[in-house]
Amino acid sequence: MFSLKQNSWFIRKVVIWRAVASIAWSVLLLPVTTAVFVLLSRFSLFHPIQWISDCTSLLTASSTIFSLVVLCGVVLITGFFNLEFYTLVPSIPCSRMALLGTVLHPRQCVHSLVYCTMGMLVMWCASVTIGGRYSTLGTPCRQSESGEVVTCLNEYHLFLLLAGAFMGYSHSFLGVVQNMYYVSFQPIQQYKYPRFKGCLPMVVKCSVIQALYSARNFAALYFFFGYVPKTWISSTLNLQIDSSLQPLDSLTGLLDFSLLYHLSISGAFLYLTWYLTVLLFRIYVTEAYSFPVQSTFTEDAEQCLPKVLAEKNTLVMKFLALQDLALLSQHSLSRRLEVFNLSQPGGHPHNWNAISGECLCLLSELTQRLVAHQDAVASNGRVKSQSASSDTRSASSSSSVVSGTEDIAETPRLSVPLRTPGSVFKSSVGGANRVLTAPFTPDVDSPFSSPAIRRLVGQQDPHSPWSGTVQSPHIMRRGPKLWSASTESQSNGSPPGSPATVPSPPAASQKPSFLAQWLQNRREQLPEASSQALFADSQAHIWALQGLSHLVAASFSEDQFGVVQTTLPNILSCLVVLLEAVDRHFKLPHASSKPVRTLCSMGDSTYKTLRFALRAALKTAIYKITTTFGEHLNAVNISTEHRKRLQQFLEFKE
Repeated sequence: MFSLKQNSWFIRKVVIWRAVASIAWSVLLLPVTTAVFVLLSRFSLFHPIQWISDCTSLLTASSTIFSLVVLCGVVLITGFFNLEFYTLVPSIPCSRMALLGTVLHPRQCVHSLVYCTMGMLVMWCASVTIGGRYSTLGTPCRQSESGEVVTCLNEYHLFLLLAGAFMGYSHSFLGVVQNMYYVSFQPIQQYKYPRFKGCLPMVVKCSVIQALYSARNFAALYFFFGYVPKTWISSTLNLQIDSSLQPLDSLTGLLDFSLLYHLSISGAFLYLTWYLTVLLFRIYVTEAYSFPVQSTFTEDAEQCLPKVLAEKNTLVMKFLALQDLALLSQHSLSRRLEVFNLSQPGGHPHNWNAISGECLCLLSELTQRLVAHQDAVASNGRVKSQSASSDTRSASSSSSVVSGTEDIAETPRLSVPLRTPGSVFKSSVGGANRVLTAPFTPDVDSPFSSPAIRRLVGQQDPHSPWSGTVQSPHIMRRGPKLWSASTESQSNGSPPGSPATVPSPPAASQKPSFLAQWLQNRREQLPEASSQALFADSQAHIWALQGLSHLVAASFSEDQFGVVQTTLPNILSCLVVLLEAVDRHFKLPHASSKPVRTLCSMGDSTYKTLRFALRAALKTAIYKITTTFGEHLNAVNISTEHRKRLQQFLEFKE
């Protein structure tokens, strides 16, 4: 119990205090961004002295100070949502229905509602700061019939408030679509200030571009539906509509340069406030942290690197530990020696066993995930190839090698933290005969699945000629297509099945309904997204590869006790099996396609190229070991197939 409390205090100290520091800096930057907004909102080219004088007096006015207090509250709420919603493994919906379900999730609806409210608050502060015709919601006006002065609705103020709500929802929606809360670790470590200075131009650019897009979209939306909120608010607040003014829900009303200019700079100020908070949070959370390899005191043992590497409750701590492992393996001789040291008393390599065992478990987990994906591809309407079967046997042998060693077995296999997003695989509940194929094949248990789909992928009649293994190579049971491309059979190397070999079509009474067919089409997987989701957490595997390979290479001259040599066969076998699984994955359709680059977005899209980075890191790790040990690897006890593959690296043919 005491160690759990110590560990939770340690996690709170590292993570929460970093989030608090990022929020504090966001609040400190508010006066600067507000001053820039005031200068732009009151800009006057022909009266520069009057412009500077008005801006100076406005910055010290009580309304501006009150607006800063409101903006501080907005920043605090934004920082809280960053801490609550951030993720190190991006959520990649593999179908249109999955994306729609994410957007309509109750948690996401609350998030959108809060951001709409915050958008209106920021726009209210902006309208008060701009002043003039934007200052208040109600304005005195004179009725043309009676001539008396009444309070009328100020449509310019309402226009900015509604624009703030629209931009708030746009920010919340894009946060889901563009994975804005995904926090990635930089491959090259930088100090906080240089990184912030380097990212600031990009943040300003994205704020301006997003503000222009939102202003255009909101103007078009207000042109068609602006009369609805205007009528409802005027009747609710008992405000008259001034008929002498040009309404803004008309073409002439929207073609107002001053209105569009103030809308654009207000939107840029709104997005800049949010984006700066997101940027500072990313910088602080991903800052490198140095964990002690071993501790003299028992109460500090939970804070040591081997213990934190096995952390399963807080994923950010595991990522920080893997990052620290990759850094110490390359740049810290003294800490590497601590990894290779033996425990006293006893003389056991506990540090190396725990670190290498956790890295091997991570890599073995990725191998099994890739093999399961390849099995799902092979079973989805095609006869399972021998290569897939051999890959399965290789992965199982690698897993048994890892778990068979007495030293490495002390580290439990990872089960929860680095799980692939649930949109890739679902647990089978229908028995041992079902494989993990969702979403690559339709869910036959779904009430929306059609009878035709159930016939294609469901259980067959044991007396049917289609039951069991098909003996003839010319007969193949066809299932639903895996990929959207029509060249699936050609890319797989198998001939297209003839119509004579396909089972007879279902009867007319069993034709799927239009609703079931529409839902089934919406649930079809996106091949590119499925490949990205498989490697969504591969940054952890890249660090494990870097740390493991550099430690093994350094042990050639630094390992005085030979602790690494006992596990070298397991490490080499694990790397080779993973390389075979990765190579086979890249032969699948759409797996090697490059993602499309976006013009400018605060959403981090580095996860789209993680599979390429992993493949490069894997080959680099094997080359690091083979070039260090050279011909000494011939004395390592590994299988003949793995030795042949390593020989390709020794001859630099990979």
